[in-house]
Amino acid sequence: MKSLPDSISTEQLIEDFNVVVADAEALLKASAGQGGEKLAEVRAKAEASLKMVKARMADAQAAILAKTRAAAKATDVYVHESPWNAIGVAAGLGLLIGWLMGRR
Repeated sequence: MKSLPDSISTEQLIEDFNVVVADAEALLKASAGQGGEKLAEVRAKAEASLKMVKARMADAQAAILAKTRAAAKATDVYVHESPWNAIGVAAGLGLLIGWLMGRR
């Protein structure tokens, strides 16, 4: 299985997927006036699939939001419990980033 590049974020994937879903809904609405029993059957199946996907995406967004909030809360608690450790880590990262930028 191919992994995603680091530059693609989960939020960007969700936004892109929402655009695709919106385009599919627009296509279904545009083809609503077209006749044919088979087309109506396919349209109904596509609408059901879109509803299911939208529900799953909403669940995924809620899960991501909950995880993000939990991570932020854990970080906040750690910084309040160990401020000197947090300062040391921040200083070390600052030195590392400064050193890397200085090498350019």
